Amino acid sequence: MHPRLDMTKASPDAFKAVVALENYVQGSGLERRFIHLIKLRASQINGCAYCVDMHVKESRHDGLSEQWINLMCVWRESPVYDARERALLGWVDAVTNLAQTGAPDDAYETLAAHFSAEDIAKITVAIGTINVWNRIAVSFRSQHPIDKVAKAA
Repeated sequence: MHPRLDMTKASPDAFKAVVALENYVQGSGLERRFIHLIKLRASQINGCAYCVDMHVKESRHDGLSEQWINLMCVWRESPVYDARERALLGWVDAVTNLAQTGAPDDAYETLAAHFSAEDIAKITVAIGTINVWNRIAVSFRSQHPIDKVAKAA
């Protein structure tokens, strides 16, 4: 797979607009673990290797456990996530898969039991923002760095 386009060169203003959204999310006051959860889970759903690689590394850097990171793709089957994280994961899944889910009432109501209206607005903007980044990275075939090739012993 080869990169198709460097958005920073093709349309610097478009890139700056997405960065402005990202800056809002980073300064929104949402807990870091929630931002990591949103970014990693949406990137998994969207099949964005570039973003999954980045957000796994950022999650590790911020001290989130390997188990918390590794089981996110099967969060419904794992008790490692608390009630707030599970509500948030359900909303990330619903909003990221919007065409299939329609953002159902039960996912919203579960989220609303744990977060304020203001937080829900910020969370939903954060989900939308990572979905924009995922669509850019996947569409333009952005390549994640290769750290070290693993070899089985």
